[in-house]
Amino acid sequence: MPGVIETLSSNLLVPTILFFALGLLAAFARSDLSIPGGAAKFMSLYLLLAIGFKGGSSLAEHGIHLDLFLTLLGGVALSFAIPFVAFGLLRVMTRLDALNAAAVAGHYGSISIVTFVTATSLLDLVGLSHDGFMVAVAAAMEVPAILSALWLAHRSGGNGVKDDGLWRDLLANGSIVLLTGSFLIGAITGGEGMQMIAPFIVTPFTGILCLFLLDMGLSAGRSLIRNRDKLSVGLFAFGVVMPLIGASMAWAVGAVIGLSAGSLFLFMVLSASASYIAVPAAMKIALPKAEAGIYLTLSLGVSFPFNITVGLPLYLWWVM
Repeated sequence: MPGVIETLSSNLLVPTILFFALGLLAAFARSDLSIPGGAAKFMSLYLLLAIGFKGGSSLAEHGIHLDLFLTLLGGVALSFAIPFVAFGLLRVMTRLDALNAAAVAGHYGSISIVTFVTATSLLDLVGLSHDGFMVAVAAAMEVPAILSALWLAHRSGGNGVKDDGLWRDLLANGSIVLLTGSFLIGAITGGEGMQMIAPFIVTPFTGILCLFLLDMGLSAGRSLIRNRDKLSVGLFAFGVVMPLIGASMAWAVGAVIGLSAGSLFLFMVLSASASYIAVPAAMKIALPKAEAGIYLTLSLGVSFPFNITVGLPLYLWWVM
């Protein structure tokens, strides 16, 4: 046990995670610290471009092989399946009605790209390599969970379920477009393209991620404070337990595929994280009667901080 604690502590004490913790503490202290909205938008675009391009470049370097297709298939299957597990848990652990439980469940089948980016940075810091195609897996896991959530909502009676324009908006989602597009550009240009823009997407990456996570810590902390009245003990417990269940499911699938330690870690992170960008936008369109204060607070205010501060070191220890 002392060895486990030491390993977790060393993986936790890295600048990216500590800056996120600083943001949380500042929010809880009611500090007026803030990141301008325009700067936060630029940083999110930068991170998506950098991680997508680096993943595509890595794929070009190592080539396409069976693991890519198996991991994509496994990721999509998990994205479909996890909301059903989450829905069942919510109905047992909380008093949420079926509509709100379906809306929350959809967030846990999808992914948090910021958690994924932080995880790749952690791998770089500890010197553990991973497959570039994990970026493609991340993009593929954004949407399937929404289908499961809508099916669950329809099964519960379909009250308030709408889908007008939903799929057009999802396919045009800026995060998915930029992540997928930069991945394809990296795959097309390969090593030569990486050499051309490495000074922009490699050297400044960790510093910009630290600033971005500081802002995310502020947002998560303030969301938790603002909506704390909506969090029951059961909901809070779900927000902590569900990431562990998602990571366990991904570990089992990844072990069967035979993923390397670094890629398995990222696969677990994807399945453990909860969306707070793409899925909330979809739920506002498709399930307008669901309470945004509940699903946003759970994904951004509970599961996101848990994954960044405790989950990532734990999952990394798990695969090493």
